[in-house]
Amino acid sequence: MKTKFSGILTLFLAFVVQFTFAQEKTISGTVSDENGLPLPGVNIIVKGTTNGTQTDFDGNYSITASTGDVLSYSFVGYTKKEMTVGASNNISFSMTPDVTAIDEVVITALGIKKEEKSIGYAVQKVDGDDIAESNETNVVNSLSGKVAGVQVTNSSGATGSSSRIVLRGASSITGNNQPLFVIDGIPVDNSNYGTAGDGGGFDLPNGAADINPDDIESVTVLKGPNAAALYGLRAA
Repeated sequence: MKTKFSGILTLFLAFVVQFTFAQEKTISGTVSDENGLPLPGVNIIVKGTTNGTQTDFDGNYSITASTGDVLSYSFVGYTKKEMTVGASNNISFSMTPDVTAIDEVVITALGIKKEEKSIGYAVQKVDGDDIAESNETNVVNSLSGKVAGVQVTNSSGATGSSSRIVLRGASSITGNNQPLFVIDGIPVDNSNYGTAGDGGGFDLPNGAADINPDDIESVTVLKGPNAAALYGLRAA
């Protein structure tokens, strides 16, 4: 009797595993602008997961998702779009310009407010909801795939490990290439004081890991030398 019951249980588990994998599939498509031209660099993420990708130069993308998952599409200057995965393996559409973003205001150093279209450097904003949906304990990891030109490297992937973030590649051979973190106008130390290296040692979280992602309203990323000049030597 026990042998028969074990056999039935094994078949049931095998059926469940097969059904689960059958639900996963590759979703592909093309994202274009309001004129039908391809949009490269559109951020795509499966809501509630860390699974994300970007469109290529021709606006094409491919991502693994399951039926019922919600795909979130975001691009600077365009309204965020959410699409639910159904029976079709292709999701293609045109994004709509965000007309409300034209007069957006960016708060820079010392609380100075400027219209986004009048500043001389690149600005990209990530909402707190998008950060929370990443389910990352380190806020640096939650920015991966959400900001153009941002490269995030996790040292090991283990809980409490440090993460490294670089904007638009390294600009110094010997200096610190990571950006300056500023919270409500106050610079924050994002250094890592671990001793991990080629000879061994141990890793410690970077300073920004102390920030609770659920407490973040939004993150604004400023890129370029003109933006660095707002915060002086520390942003060099």
